[in-house]
Amino acid sequence: MESSVTLRTLHYFWAATKTQMGTFVLNILADVGYVLFLTYGNTWIMGLIVDRINEAPVAADQVFYVFGPYLLALAAFNILGQFCSKLQDYTTWSLQRHANYELATTVFETLCNQSMTFHANRFGGSLVSQSSKFLSAYNELINSMSYSIVTLIASIVGMVIALIASVPLFVAVLLVLLVGYFMVAYALYKRILSINAEASGAQNQLSGELSDSVTNILTVKTYGREDYERSLFDEANQLVMATDGKRIRASTARGAITSSMIALIMIVTSVFVVGGNAWFGVSAGTLVMVFTYTYNLTLRFNMINSLLQRLNRAFGDAEGMTRVLDEPRMVADDPDAKDLVVSEGAISFEDLTFGYEDARAGDHVFEHLNLKIAPGERVGLVGRSGSGKTTLTKLLLRLSDVTDGHILVDGQDVARCRQQSLRHQIAYVPQEALLFHRSIRENIAYGKPDATDDEIRAAAAEANALEFIERLPEGLDTMVGERGIKLSGGQRQRVAIARALLADCPILVLDEATSALDSESEQLVQEALANLMRGRTAIVVAHLLSTVASLDRIVVLDQGKIVESGTHEELVAAGGAYAGLWDRQTGAFLGDEGL
Repeated sequence: MESSVTLRTLHYFWAATKTQMGTFVLNILADVGYVLFLTYGNTWIMGLIVDRINEAPVAADQVFYVFGPYLLALAAFNILGQFCSKLQDYTTWSLQRHANYELATTVFETLCNQSMTFHANRFGGSLVSQSSKFLSAYNELINSMSYSIVTLIASIVGMVIALIASVPLFVAVLLVLLVGYFMVAYALYKRILSINAEASGAQNQLSGELSDSVTNILTVKTYGREDYERSLFDEANQLVMATDGKRIRASTARGAITSSMIALIMIVTSVFVVGGNAWFGVSAGTLVMVFTYTYNLTLRFNMINSLLQRLNRAFGDAEGMTRVLDEPRMVADDPDAKDLVVSEGAISFEDLTFGYEDARAGDHVFEHLNLKIAPGERVGLVGRSGSGKTTLTKLLLRLSDVTDGHILVDGQDVARCRQQSLRHQIAYVPQEALLFHRSIRENIAYGKPDATDDEIRAAAAEANALEFIERLPEGLDTMVGERGIKLSGGQRQRVAIARALLADCPILVLDEATSALDSESEQLVQEALANLMRGRTAIVVAHLLSTVASLDRIVVLDQGKIVESGTHEELVAAGGAYAGLWDRQTGAFLGDEGL
């Protein structure tokens, strides 16, 4: 993983942490206090006790008198150290709780505000996995900082302060060895960082494969493709195994090198303790402190391998979401964007040019397209698959930005308006009704959260949905399942229409809203759509021409160009592209033999 990505991860983590600056500072103080009181304070007092014992024998009745102050100091250090330990725990958990809230909010807002192109190119399951790992990486980093990094630094500083005056030569040699240790450990850490990112990416891919298979489990089962999906999953799982194996081997090699350096430090320390009194006249108490301090320090250093492994894994896990957070929005509001205000509902596509980002250079869906829709006009868009019908509606909703030209609603350029305000003015009903795994009531009221029960029921009745809803055991409180799987296609579509009716937007976009329904459901939905279009500017995308035959105007698209425009009767009489499509769908092209 690039070091720049690591820095960006730290940027997001720090932005969340600094909202709790007081808790952060208190956490560091608690970390330092824990080390100084329990590790260095206790040992320092014990060193003084050893030196006092060596000075002269202490009579039995003088023990508490002579050593009383030392005992009180030990008691105070232990009480303060334990207090710092609990404060360390509390502040760590508090930081994680608040920062997780901030980070989760940032991730959610980023994902919600990204374009449909962004989401179309990614596994939903992989994004969920990356989000979870991003939060877990922060928790791991805070744990490592509080319980390892800060305490390690405090241990080194405490040791230097305690021993520099009495054994400066030993402190100088030890610091040289520690600097060498850090340089080697950091170099090994950087080498393994990319391996961890690779392993995390493999895990994200595995999550995506699992999510894709589970989401489409009906297709998997009805086509008997369990073995095929298992092979895809196993391939991704094998990649996880391979990358994790590489990570383990690299970490083990690093551990062997750093452990060897720790052994060298302890050997040097042991030699100094053995000869310190004879060579340098160091007191027994000071030698006890030298050995204990260094031993405790090497115990912490011995955990650096696992610490770096955890940090490697944390930054590797966070890499995917960090890149997502860094990715610029493909569709972003201007800083001075204003709310769209719709009074009439006139729509103009002016000199419109558009091509997808991943298309070949010069390959456009539309080039200099012009189309005007009058307020309250109901316009059907028809044409062969790939002619640009749905793309035109997505551009109106600003799910993608135009390459050139303008889209105006009541004279306002949608590219200069806030996206949310734009979409609050347009009710969109797609071919596959998109329902949340929530109650029918919540799904209908999604466009108007403060709607009353009477308003929800009225919208359901107008959408021809109330009858089937009332037959359900829990009525409006019925949970519809993931993507509305508990309801039939026609029922889902009528709930979606009820939602659009309740939202009461001045502009309506229907994208193949009846193409996947049976005849009975289609009739009910058609009636509901007629109610929905009444008094609104409507754009209706349809393959089935009977859906648009009664509309005010029909626009025929072919390869991103408008080739015909008029009423159903006018276009049939013209004998052009629309008439040919109509003949094919009605069977007229078969002639007398087809009757």
